[in-house]
Amino acid sequence: MALVPYDSEGIGIQKFHKPQTTYTFVNRTIQIQQDWKHLGVAAVVWDAAVVLCTYLELGAFNLQGCSAVELGAGTGLVGIVAALLGAHVTITDREIALEFLKSNVQANLPHDIRPKAVVKELTWGQNLGNFSPGEFDLILGADIIYLEETFVDLLHTLEYLCSDRSVILLSCRLRYERDHSFLQMLAERFTVQEMHYDLEKDVHIYKAQRRDLREDL
Repeated sequence: MALVPYDSEGIGIQKFHKPQTTYTFVNRTIQIQQDWKHLGVAAVVWDAAVVLCTYLELGAFNLQGCSAVELGAGTGLVGIVAALLGAHVTITDREIALEFLKSNVQANLPHDIRPKAVVKELTWGQNLGNFSPGEFDLILGADIIYLEETFVDLLHTLEYLCSDRSVILLSCRLRYERDHSFLQMLAERFTVQEMHYDLEKDVHIYKAQRRDLREDL
């Protein structure tokens, strides 16, 4: 499957064609390289990532010492911010995007924090054997709900990576009916609640946790 852009619904894609974009999180300037031309959606910063970074910075979750994984990381902005906030982060994407992802991570983390951030390949539903079941406290995803053909593999991946203690945070703009359908699928397997809504950027943040089977009895 090619990493190609999807319909941006008139957002104004000019910002995606900029070779670099700059943010300030955790009192640091973060400069993210973008490469829309060659990697499409995997190499630009989406609003959902910025909203999730802001949410994490506000301290809704204590990331100090937390074991976290970012799915479909793209530019790596969310994983970078999580590492700066004290988490041990595995930042993942498909193989084709890894070198680009690594360059952003290394450029934006000081030397003493770099060991806390590992870039690793993860194709949803395929190479899960490279990870331990339920090994992460926190699973992060920004704008990863957009291709219907990936939904089953994404759900399988979330189930595999989650333990009873794990928290999933998904930041997304609900563009199509299929996006709502994914949330319904998610709610069949996890307890899901909306934690935040950014009105300006039209981005939702959902929290999901493994469902207690006793709830269904």
